[in-house]
Formats: sequence, structure tokens, C-alpha cells
Amino acid sequence: MSEKLIVGSLETCALPDLGITDLQVRVDTGAKTSSLHVDNVKKFTKEGKTWVKFDIHPDVYNVDTVTHCESALHDIRSIKSSNGNSEKRFVIKTQLTMGNRSWSIEVTLTNRADMTYLMLLGREGMKDHILVDPSKTFMLD
Repeated sequence: MSEKLIVGSLETCALPDLGITDLQVRVDTGAKTSSLHVDNVKKFTKEGKTWVKFDIHPDVYNVDTVTHCESALHDIRSIKSSNGNSEKRFVIKTQLTMGNRSWSIEVTLTNRADMTYLMLLGREGMKDHILVDPSKTFMLD
């Protein structure tokens, strides 16, 4: 296996399968799962399989910018949030790009409107790929 990326507690990533570039992500070793703030989530059937469509506002400084996304539904899970409440969330699999590397992660779709960052990268999405230096931010080009 190649050497792991060393990242800070905040980084920039891309989700190329969803057409998202330059998204700030909170790297959180205390969270098990990764989550993404989305709006207007709807299940639908495409070629006999269950998919989800949803909207992302990838530019926190311009909420008028909307990216419409679609992805195959990977799972539905009960997730306990940081405030202790459990909720059922749709889970998708997508490519994550950080620095010059890409790998597949599972991401839950949820409302993170009360959070500062639209995406949280949890331990399952990090494993075997990155090490975190919590005293640093934006270490990758």
C-alpha cells in the first residue's frame, strides 16, 4: 500500500461522480460515518434499481448555486447524530478525491444546515488512506 496522505482537520475535496469540486470538508475522527448536506432528496427507480436525486449547494458563500445530483442508493441506515438523535438516512457510494488520490466512500445524505461545513468525513471514509493532524488545516494542494 502507498503512503497515507497527511491531512488537517479541514480540507478541500472533490466528489467527481456528483460533479462537485472544491468542497470544504470537516475531517472528524470522532465520527464513524461520512455525511453530506443535501436538500430535496427523493427516491426513484432507474433501470429497475433504486436511486436517489438531491440538490447540493457546494458554495457556502453563494447559496443560489445548486448542483442537481443522482446516485444509486447503496443502503438506508439508522445513524445517531452528534446530538444523540437517531435518524434513517440514505447512503450512497461515491468517489472522493483529496490531494492527488481518489477512493470510494459511503456517504449518508442528511440536513447539516446547522453545521459549519457541508460535508463531514468520518473514520470509515478515511481508513487506509489518510492520517489526520488535528492542529493543521488545508494541508493539501
